[in-house]
Amino acid sequence: MQTVDIVEPIRITDNDTGKVYELDFSRESVKFIERQGFKVEDAFDYPNVNIPKLFYFSFRKNHRNVSLQQATDLLEKMGGLTEKIATRLIDLYNQATMANNVIQTDEDLEKNSHVVVEL
Repeated sequence: MQTVDIVEPIRITDNDTGKVYELDFSRESVKFIERQGFKVEDAFDYPNVNIPKLFYFSFRKNHRNVSLQQATDLLEKMGGLTEKIATRLIDLYNQATMANNVIQTDEDLEKNSHVVVEL
């Protein structure tokens, strides 16, 4: 069995308000962003549009009430995103996407008493 490195969420503390944000993606937030027309492969092709969009949608998992304006304001306070942060956001997005598709190992599937799968 292959071990996979877990991409840790990004934590941002707004020193002006004292609020701490944990940016990450879940199954629901990935579905939501995809319904909005976001394509991760376009993130660096159109960075001025898609990287801020990805940043905003990364709040959805843990901070649904953060508005686009609040995320934009925080992004401005940060002075924009570094390539390292943008890459981590994409890694978090991809991790959530893979978690939706690769749910369990063959051994786990064999132990599932609710469904029988024969190959």
